[in-house]
Amino acid sequence: MILIILIMIPLIAAALSLLSSRAKFATTITLLGAVIMLLLSGWVAVNIVNSPNHLIVAIPHWIALDALGVIFVLLISMINVTSALFAVGYMDFSKTGGVRQYHLNYNLFVFSMLIIPFLQEPNLVWIAVELTTLFSVLLVGFENTHEALEAAWKYVVLTVMGAAIALLGFLILYWSAKQANVSEYTWDGLIQAAPHISPVLLKAAFIFIFVGLGVKIGWVPLHTWLPDAYSQTPTPVCAILSGIDTSVILYVILRLLPIISISHSISIHIYDWMIIFGLISVGTSAFLLLSVRDYKRLFAFSTIEHMGIILVALGMGGIAANKAAILQIIGHSFTKSFCFLAAGSVLYIAGTREISLVRGLIKRTPLSGLAMLLGGLAIAGAPPFVLFLSEFSILKAGLSQGRYIVIGLLGFFVITAFFAIMKHINLMVFGTEKDNETDTNKNHSIKYALPISCKITLIVAAIPIIVFGVYIPAIMYKLITLAAPIIGG
Repeated sequence: MILIILIMIPLIAAALSLLSSRAKFATTITLLGAVIMLLLSGWVAVNIVNSPNHLIVAIPHWIALDALGVIFVLLISMINVTSALFAVGYMDFSKTGGVRQYHLNYNLFVFSMLIIPFLQEPNLVWIAVELTTLFSVLLVGFENTHEALEAAWKYVVLTVMGAAIALLGFLILYWSAKQANVSEYTWDGLIQAAPHISPVLLKAAFIFIFVGLGVKIGWVPLHTWLPDAYSQTPTPVCAILSGIDTSVILYVILRLLPIISISHSISIHIYDWMIIFGLISVGTSAFLLLSVRDYKRLFAFSTIEHMGIILVALGMGGIAANKAAILQIIGHSFTKSFCFLAAGSVLYIAGTREISLVRGLIKRTPLSGLAMLLGGLAIAGAPPFVLFLSEFSILKAGLSQGRYIVIGLLGFFVITAFFAIMKHINLMVFGTEKDNETDTNKNHSIKYALPISCKITLIVAAIPIIVFGVYIPAIMYKLITLAAPIIGG
């Protein structure tokens, strides 16, 4: 019953937000719903850890949650709170309008992401994935500028094409399951029946799903929509879009891995190709980061980098690599959402996304400057932040497997990305304005003080990326330990 209540919270918040056109009422409802969702998610996580089979079932074969799923539910809930809180003072509906439209679509977007870990029937998961596109595209183009609408159209066209490819994969998977007389078409049912499923059909299904969902995740060369969408999306939405939407789509791939890993003849080739595509994504994004001019696009390309790092870790397989991949997902979710919140605070103050027009943040607005520096260091993988710990664990797992070329390339690309990110962050935070840029900068300076809700959000959102780098709470460590074997490999 508790799982059903948890799923219903964003739907209730979406409905209640329609009752009034006042921004204060709608933002309060959204924030209250987010806090309640977080509290219930924490309660569910504790129960899963303490239950004998580490599983909670609401409707057998349809809605259930295990250790892997609850990690994503917690991430969605936590980032939902910070995004909703940041929106309280950040969103200016007097200029953009659409208070009801924003909060309706925002809460429905959260709902569409939230149900993915709960659903046990793969075909329903595909529907939920496409709902994330439907509700988020209206938020990408919310500001109704030419650039925002162009980014929204590019986003929807490419991801719908990916959806069609993924649908073909899910249909092949269903067909292969029926041929193998699978009695329960669920994730667990497919794992149990995997030895009897045609390897050819199983391989074809995985490839189509991998490519189709890869468009949403942003792996190279399927990434072209991502920088445009992230640069134009309102900051509170961008924080949750970048922080968790890509990861929750990746969750579907994680559910497929134990199914294909049972067939050694299939998995050995697929895992190798995962490593190759992961390295291509990390390498491409690392060099694109060197020449980026928009700080929101900077963090967008960083998302592509980290999705590639996770793919490399998953491709290596093994419990150690799986643990590191899950920690990387957790660290990326918290850190990337924080980075976009920091970027949003800079945009609020400077009125421009151009890196060349933002200088001296640490003097001009210390909190935003410090947040930008903290976010840059954390997302680049500097110690003692959580992504340093996860990336170090991935490198260690690869070395223990003797994958020296893979680790050498991955290490080189990660270091390149580190210096590229910090090059831009350093200029923005500590750089001085050139005389010929001063007037231009003044034209872009529209506000000088962040709303109190934004300040509180930056402080709250910084806590996990700092704490998890030096201490992983016992319940989180237990969930990671329980989730790693579920992935297989």
